[in-house]
Amino acid sequence: MIRPLVETSSNPIPSGTRVDSLNLRDGKELRYTITPASAQPAQGTVIILHGRNECIEKYFETVRDVANRGFTVATFDWRGQGASSRLLRNAAKGYVKSFDDYAVDFEQLFEHVLLPDCRGPFYILAHSTGALAALLAAPALSNRIRRMVLIAPLLDINGSRARKTIARVGANTLRYAGLGRAYMLGGPHQIRPFDFNEVTSDAARYLRNCEILEKAPELAIGGPTASWIVAAAKAIKKISRPEFIETIRIPMLMVAAGADSVVSTPAIERYALQLRNSTLLTIDGAKHEILQEKDFYREQFFAAFDAFIPGTGSETE
Repeated sequence: MIRPLVETSSNPIPSGTRVDSLNLRDGKELRYTITPASAQPAQGTVIILHGRNECIEKYFETVRDVANRGFTVATFDWRGQGASSRLLRNAAKGYVKSFDDYAVDFEQLFEHVLLPDCRGPFYILAHSTGALAALLAAPALSNRIRRMVLIAPLLDINGSRARKTIARVGANTLRYAGLGRAYMLGGPHQIRPFDFNEVTSDAARYLRNCEILEKAPELAIGGPTASWIVAAAKAIKKISRPEFIETIRIPMLMVAAGADSVVSTPAIERYALQLRNSTLLTIDGAKHEILQEKDFYREQFFAAFDAFIPGTGSETE
């Protein structure tokens, strides 16, 4: 049964949005939404790919912003989070066997829902974990996606070399010991006070997102498991190989957050330089979730988005 969308007084459902689900080949189910463009001329379709522990409801504001630019907007909850199928008996744990599963799920949604139901050309707007999944899928989508905008992509975690080594070794040790489903970082989901959050400096948007999970706590997941950490590391290693980078043909705008304490901004900047056709923007002072940030930072992002999307159409046609 499809989980209805959750709205609050500060976070209404975008006008015209329909919610549905897609049954995947392995029996899992993805909840997705399609929102019609609210302005003319019609520009095509933007597909929003969320980060870890995010859900469709968190992006209502961004969906309206993009729809107001003349785009149909499609988005969905990744497997294992939001209102899509959970993967463990303890549904609160952040788990995935392989990030390739994310890429395959997206390709299935594209084939069975987006191509028949949405108007091209198609663009991707992806954040953090979603941006890593978009990079994994990019070679297979080179003839379908015109341009991609990646926000704070997960290419490395922020922190010292020692911290990264401890995380990598610890996660692999737990996984090889048969404890891959154990929490690696954090535990069950808790709503943190604004002053202790690492993702945004905008109190109103942060509290708005907390209200969603207070009303529907089942949409949240807790910390990542050891298997999730190992899967993320393998995905990063895969997309960082020179031979893989050579297969990425889709023009990209990569947006880094200057004050990001979650993922590594230098890693994003290094990766952008290796791509065949990419533009890099670092928004000074912004924290990890730029789309949930203060207007000052969001306006810089959307100025870059408007300059890059829809583009000329000559890149992949």
